[in-house]
Amino acid sequence: MSDNDSALQILLDKEAIRELALLYSRAIDRKDFALLRDLYAEDATDTHGDSYDGDAAGFCDFLAEALPHVPYSGHHVCNHLVSVEGDVAHGEVYALALHCMRDGQDLGARVEDLLAVRYLDRYQRCADGKWRFANRLVTYDMHMVRPFTGDGLLGGTLPQYGPADPSYAALTARLFQPGPRG
Repeated sequence: MSDNDSALQILLDKEAIRELALLYSRAIDRKDFALLRDLYAEDATDTHGDSYDGDAAGFCDFLAEALPHVPYSGHHVCNHLVSVEGDVAHGEVYALALHCMRDGQDLGARVEDLLAVRYLDRYQRCADGKWRFANRLVTYDMHMVRPFTGDGLLGGTLPQYGPADPSYAALTARLFQPGPRG
C-alpha cells in the first residue's frame, strides 16, 4: 500500500469512527436499542461512572430499562480526536448530554440534567469490516441539575420515539432508519 493509499484509508477509518460516535448519540436519544447493541463489539465493555460498569450488552439492557422513563435526552457530540493504528483505534469525544426527567424528590416536577462528558474510547474493526466500540469509559467533567421551568418539552409535546419519530419519515436513507446498519 502506498503512503497515499495508507493516508486515505486512515481518513476513511476516522470518518467511520466519527459516524459511530454520532450513531451512538442517535441510538440513545431515539431509544433505538437494536442500533445501540450493533455499535459495540461482541466482547465490549462500558463504564459510565457509578451508573454502570460492565459488559456492553448489560449496558444496553440497563438503558432499555432506564430511558423509557426519561422524556427527553439529547447527546451532542463536540470535539472528537481519533488515532487509528491498523484495526484498533482510540478516541476522545467531548459531548454535552442533556436530559429532562422527573425530579427524584418531587415526582410531579421535572429537572434538567446537564453533563459535560468525555468518552475515552477504544475502537476495533470487526470481522465484518465495521468499526465498533471495544471499550467506552465516560468521564464527567461537569454535572448540573436544576429545576425544569419551561412550558413543556418541544413546544408542549413529548418527543416521539420509534416509528412515530418524524426523522424516520423525513430522512429515508438507511443511515437514519432504526436498527442495525446491516
